Amino acid sequence: MLYYLFEYLENEFNVPGAGLFQFLSFRAGMAIVIALVVSIIWGDKIISSLKSLQIGESVRDLGLAGQTEKSGTPTMGGVIIILAIIIPVLLFAKLESVYIQLLLIATLWMASVGAIDDYIKVFKKNKAGLHGKFKILGQVGLGLLVGSVMFWSEEVVVRVPYEVALEEEYNVISSYQDTLSEGEVMHYAYVKTGLTNVPFVKANSFNYRNLVFFAQVNKDKLYWVFFIPFVIFLITAVSNAANLTDGIDGLAAGVSAIIALVLTVFAYLSSNAQFSEYLNILFLPQSQELVIFSSSLVGACVGFLWYNSYPAKVFMGDTGSLALGGVIATLAILLRKEFLIPILCGIFFIETLSVMIQVSYFKYTKRKYGEGRRVFRMSPIHHHYQKLGMHEAKIVTRFWIVGVLLAILTIITLKVR
Repeated sequence: MLYYLFEYLENEFNVPGAGLFQFLSFRAGMAIVIALVVSIIWGDKIISSLKSLQIGESVRDLGLAGQTEKSGTPTMGGVIIILAIIIPVLLFAKLESVYIQLLLIATLWMASVGAIDDYIKVFKKNKAGLHGKFKILGQVGLGLLVGSVMFWSEEVVVRVPYEVALEEEYNVISSYQDTLSEGEVMHYAYVKTGLTNVPFVKANSFNYRNLVFFAQVNKDKLYWVFFIPFVIFLITAVSNAANLTDGIDGLAAGVSAIIALVLTVFAYLSSNAQFSEYLNILFLPQSQELVIFSSSLVGACVGFLWYNSYPAKVFMGDTGSLALGGVIATLAILLRKEFLIPILCGIFFIETLSVMIQVSYFKYTKRKYGEGRRVFRMSPIHHHYQKLGMHEAKIVTRFWIVGVLLAILTIITLKVR
């Protein structure tokens, strides 16, 4: 909203300083600042409201150190994160952008699913919360929406040289000519395509239409058969993984902040013609607004840590964790960096893998030996370290360090091929 206000003031009245709001770097910086301010200032008020409504966490006795002290801590604090994302986006982003509209829907969509789950746990006193099939239904619905917009919307395009568009028979939406500094004229096309970036491959790209190799014609009209289910799988997997990671104070929020920061870098590079060409990544026209959203996400996560770091004054609940996972997956997909998710979201992946290993091995040994055995003392894996006697603050810090390492490796993939 402020973007449009200052654009009007600059165009109509030539107000000094109004042009600042046209700069992406300024809007992104302000988005982080406002997200932090909203989290910190409104966070305390929201926590007080949650306490007055008696929206507290009921903790099961799992034999973990310091567990009983957490009982009664307000949950559903994910509301703080959601507000801290949405407010700066509404203030500084171009709201007509299909990317922004889709991400706002994704945020509210998954937050609503999580809020229903938290409501059932807190007010209905049902620790199981929302039935798993309804959670999956919500995640599948979001994945279907994101995949459909990516596939059919003519606003979601990739820029390629016009000759390449003709040679590959891409669906050209529009084209233009650009004069380079050397005086050379380049002809570019905006195309609807299943192209995405792939790490460690020299060409650094993959086209989903290659999956429909059996089709003689209309491959660009058929690859949705594979693409949309894959998008559904990613959003479901990452949102559930973020939910599993939210088990000790500050872990999910801190890891999400690190991931969001890397996605901000990718959003900036992918929306810049010069940087994307130099790094041989896909140039995504009109995707610069993703920088504003991801910056807001960084500020929201860091601001939430003000109250969620050990000892936590509030838990994000499924309202926050499911939303964070869904938004992170959606951002990666929109930036066409979905194949980097296993590296970038490595902490989420490890947490989920530990649960899968634990459950699978327990069932296998129960069938074979008559009693279930465990690989870890407890899963997800952060609880394993708690069982070993490690303080949760140290566990979180070390997981953050691993998250930073994975973030650096993810950025390095831009050049490692």
